[in-house]
Amino acid sequence: MINLSLEAQDLVVLRFHQPYEPDDEPAYLDALEQLARIEQPYVLLAIFGGGPHLSQAGEKGQALWFKRTRMQMEARCRACAMVRPGASDVSAQVFRRLWSFPFLASPSEAEARAFLTAHRPPLGSPKANS
Repeated sequence: MINLSLEAQDLVVLRFHQPYEPDDEPAYLDALEQLARIEQPYVLLAIFGGGPHLSQAGEKGQALWFKRTRMQMEARCRACAMVRPGASDVSAQVFRRLWSFPFLASPSEAEARAFLTAHRPPLGSPKANS
């Protein structure tokens, strides 16, 4: 099941979790498109339950999305924390090459939320370019 929600004014949560459904892959790619359309500064919490991997076509779609939306993500996303079983700093290296904003990969949602709290933009302010 895929869910993209605005949990607080500036906290976006993307969940890919059980129960897994046949249309999860296109729903995930659609959620990425929705994410790219967010116009205000935010922090992103991505929670993956360790379920099925993307197909080759899904991996290609995701890679094209990363490439196509890099500027939007850089302009709006203050930080991203990915939670999934077995996540580590090694997992984060791939994403740190994609984006310059702070990125954490962890198996702990509590750790991820604490990381994002430290990077949340002040309410009503544009993203600082520092």
